[in-house]
Amino acid sequence: MKSNINATTSPLTRANPARWAQAALRPWNRPLRLPVQAPHNLAFRLRGNPEGSAWLLLHGGPGSACQPGMLAPLDLRAQWAIAPDQRGCGSSRPRGSSTRNHTALLVADLEALRLHLGLERWSLLAGSWGAVLALAYASEHPHRVERMVLRGAFALRRREVGGLLQQGKTPRQGRLRWPVDTGPSLPALLARLRQVLQTGTPAVAALHAARLWALRETQCAARGMWRALLHASAQAAASVPVPVSAMRGTWAALRRRERQQTARLAGPPGRHDAALRARYRIQAHYLLHRGFVRPGGLDRAVRTLAQRGVSVNWVHGRFDAVCPPANSRSWAAQGQRVVDGASSLVLPVAGHLAHEPQILVALRQAVGRA
Repeated sequence: MKSNINATTSPLTRANPARWAQAALRPWNRPLRLPVQAPHNLAFRLRGNPEGSAWLLLHGGPGSACQPGMLAPLDLRAQWAIAPDQRGCGSSRPRGSSTRNHTALLVADLEALRLHLGLERWSLLAGSWGAVLALAYASEHPHRVERMVLRGAFALRRREVGGLLQQGKTPRQGRLRWPVDTGPSLPALLARLRQVLQTGTPAVAALHAARLWALRETQCAARGMWRALLHASAQAAASVPVPVSAMRGTWAALRRRERQQTARLAGPPGRHDAALRARYRIQAHYLLHRGFVRPGGLDRAVRTLAQRGVSVNWVHGRFDAVCPPANSRSWAAQGQRVVDGASSLVLPVAGHLAHEPQILVALRQAVGRA
């Protein structure tokens, strides 16, 4: 399916750098907008040098949104960042809507955005779920992709999702529980979560489900970061230069977030809860349908990109507890088997999050390559 926008009608042209420079001055919470297939309206931001190399930033989730921190790997003096919120996500409207919302339409939206911006080609920087969308887009439009940098790639496998939603208990959650017991099958759990989160009112079950989901994500990311910090500390003790102090600061900030989320579990509805419900409504929708990607689809995309000469740099935290490093290892190896030099792989001492110091160093190096 394709967007119903006629993206060639009065397109903005990249040849007008003054207009793009003006757009980059807009506050992050006042994005530009592109109407796509009704009822959806795509929000996107522009930052950096409109005459530089163009980079499309794809956020994770599904259901999340672009954040200013995603710009950190780029040199905005020489590069141009395009940061859209995917359908139903962040500032895109209607927020949290799963109507006409699946991966093929997300791909169509990105292509409509490229045409709207007047770009011939762009490079892709994506993480986690964003890597799935990047592979889907690039396999559909390989001639429009200069190169790709993919972090902490998600493989849509049930054990990845089940490891977050089914296993273990949330500490100090008291009487708060998932809407169904964690024993049933993962599809049954996701179907129930989607049903609960579809409510348009701040029902108690939806509120608790969204808050617990957010806390579990934080705890899972923290496990990986803690293991990376222990490993880095051991390296430092052996006189191996690693940024342990920076890693400790990032770890401390994540722990503060975890404590805050735990404290809010049973609290009254707050101003962030509507966004949380919308986020996990989209996430449950996509995970229930396994990202709307056919079995073997991601493997085929990796091979197609190698055959078409699209370079892919894989960056994956060695201690990632959200998406297994084996995902990127396998895909980098597949690309190399098709065409030598098609893929590169870096496994920094880090967990899943893009702002972890070693991940950020690896991303900056990958993005900065000619």
